Amino acid sequence: MTTRQVFKRKREGKTDYRRRLALLKSGNDRLVIRISGKNIIGQVVRYDEAGDRVILTVTGATLAKNGLDVKGNSSLACYLVGLEIAKRAREKGIEELVLDVGRRRLVKGGRIAAALKGVIEGDCEVPHDPSIFPDDKRIMGSHLKNGGLSPAKFKEYVKKIGVKN
Repeated sequence: MTTRQVFKRKREGKTDYRRRLALLKSGNDRLVIRISGKNIIGQVVRYDEAGDRVILTVTGATLAKNGLDVKGNSSLACYLVGLEIAKRAREKGIEELVLDVGRRRLVKGGRIAAALKGVIEGDCEVPHDPSIFPDDKRIMGSHLKNGGLSPAKFKEYVKKIGVKN
């Protein structure tokens, strides 16, 4: 009797190969959103037989280099990372992406949905359901104790990224 080989990343619970194959069949570049304990990472990844190639990466530190005082992985930071990804993708001629959330679940009104909303509003096409997006008040942080950003400050941040909103 032979035993079937199970890939290491599947065994460790890091990769769902069935979902990955479905994403790769689309033929589009993937919008990879990962949220860590203190940061958000957004990447545009292209499939290659030798291995996936990262076309561009945007993190919370990238926002700080643009002069934005946004830290952590809040909904606001995720939204602004999404806007920056869309801006850079359009500069490289990428207009259509497919969302790859990995092993995470896409939660209605969550941080990944906020990043997706930023990419959509930055004029990149990604298949989505608009009902999952958080409302604008949540993105600006009005649900937080400190009251979040004012609409004027929010528009200033969007203007610094260089996206018309």
